[in-house]
Amino acid sequence: MNQALQAIRLSILDRSLTRRGHEPARALRDTVRFAREAEVLGYHRFWVSEHHGVPGVAGSAPTVLAAAVAAATSRIRIGTGGVMLPNHRPLVVAEQFGVLESLYPGRIDMGLGRSVGFTGGIRRALGHDKRDAEDFGAQLAELLGYFTGGQKAHPGVHALPAEGLRVPAYVLATGAGADIAADHGLPLVIAAAGGQERMLQAIARYRERFQPSAWSARPYVVVAAGIAVADTTERARRLQMSEAWATAFSRTHGVFPPLAPAEEILSTDMTVRERAFFEESLAGQIHGTEDEVAVALETLVERSGAAEVLVTMNTFDHEERLDSYRRLARLAGAGAPQSERQSRSRLFSQFK
Repeated sequence: MNQALQAIRLSILDRSLTRRGHEPARALRDTVRFAREAEVLGYHRFWVSEHHGVPGVAGSAPTVLAAAVAAATSRIRIGTGGVMLPNHRPLVVAEQFGVLESLYPGRIDMGLGRSVGFTGGIRRALGHDKRDAEDFGAQLAELLGYFTGGQKAHPGVHALPAEGLRVPAYVLATGAGADIAADHGLPLVIAAAGGQERMLQAIARYRERFQPSAWSARPYVVVAAGIAVADTTERARRLQMSEAWATAFSRTHGVFPPLAPAEEILSTDMTVRERAFFEESLAGQIHGTEDEVAVALETLVERSGAAEVLVTMNTFDHEERLDSYRRLARLAGAGAPQSERQSRSRLFSQFK
């Protein structure tokens, strides 16, 4: 077990990506099964995501899927990474999380994002447009107010059974998201999608600007990262090719396809543009042997000051993916005996 990483919480974001030859329903069942496996390995949280009208992504209704995952597990925290608030009315979101927290008390997280639909057609079908993302701060304040009973947007309206409950809320940072999280005194979830230096600048600004709140007394940073671990560096890199190619294809063709085997991707005659996006996607990930990943992960944690890492890695073969998560859990101590995990967890209990 890597001593320097023992204090870091490891969590998982699963987007329910479909695989070549599999129906979307299987991807959803795989997510539930994966959550049970993640719980056994000692991961702290298991989050699901929201995507609409994307052929290769089955996760379109995160609160519904979170309920199924929570029902299939018993200890691991369950949440969303995230519910895209501009797509919904805050009252409905509060009600949904109030139901989840009532059914699975003390285990539910409310991860919230500000993205809108992938295409104009999807945005119109949802009844929203890109301008709705500009109102995220007001939507967030209204949502939190339904839990405290202090929302002012609609006097006399109460969200039941949410009112009086405390469901931990997290802001997924894109653009101004870090500032919004700081202004509302909420934990921040951020990835290095725009480059690690840009991410570090956003984190520093978040800490400087943070306003203590009833939701969090101090800044709390969760860094999202794609991480693959295998017995060789090359095998770890191959684990990330399925999603990297799907990402590259979506950026060049406008369609996110089901995951394909790495062998097929290696034999694909990519265009110059496809190759550039493919390599760019791989470059933003962490991969390697356990020793190599330990160094990269420790560096990321030290530079960001993160208290938690939200891991996302999908590949074509489920067993290969599970082996990577098993190695990572062992590396950072997430797979330590339950008594040891509980001892470490108490260090961060105020952020549950």
